[in-house]
Amino acid sequence: MNQDLSIFQLVLHASFVVQIVMLLLLVVSIGSWAAIFRKLGAIKRMKSLNEAFERDFWSGTSLNDLYASAAQNARTAGPMERIFASGMREYQKLRERRIQDPATLLDGARRAMRASFQREMDVAESNLSFLASVGSVSPYVGLFGTVWGIMHAFTGLASLQQVTLATVAPGIAEALVATALGLFAAIPAVVAYNRFAREIDRLANRQETFIEEFSNILQRNLGVHHYQPQSGTPTGY
Repeated sequence: MNQDLSIFQLVLHASFVVQIVMLLLLVVSIGSWAAIFRKLGAIKRMKSLNEAFERDFWSGTSLNDLYASAAQNARTAGPMERIFASGMREYQKLRERRIQDPATLLDGARRAMRASFQREMDVAESNLSFLASVGSVSPYVGLFGTVWGIMHAFTGLASLQQVTLATVAPGIAEALVATALGLFAAIPAVVAYNRFAREIDRLANRQETFIEEFSNILQRNLGVHHYQPQSGTPTGY
């Protein structure tokens, strides 16, 4: 009995529809785990690059030097560095056009940084919708396979004159495997989605704070060719 009711035997003897459901859930689960590991690596890399750039930014290096470095390392730069580069690029373009209005200069830089921020958040949130879909839909797909399997099992028992637990158990067990696979796919996806959502919210808050801090520095630099700040603040032009 134990050998007949092993997981492999249950899957092997399940109806065709239930087997399709199980295969679909298995593929979805593998894709979910792949997305989880990719997202783990991506978030860790973003946090590391942001921290490295913040150290350079507050070390007293001039804004021009930071911008030159960001432009040179555009492909490997972190989100915060790209946001900084977009703000500096727009700020310098406006100055080259001899725009002297401080509000116009600051507004242009802020709008460029906000646009870059939105692009970075779109990248950071990629695959989250997939994990959310897996977490919400997989249990229902598994339940569908279970209901179909139970229907198929009882249909097969209709021709029997005497029904015992031994005749009912294999069919019910086969059907319940689909529910188990649905939960197996959904639970890690839900846990990972919640964790990544919190991490991305922290990244977003930190980057929005940087935008405000950098905007303040630009505002103080407006109209001053050489700005000598206090220790720990990036120097001007």
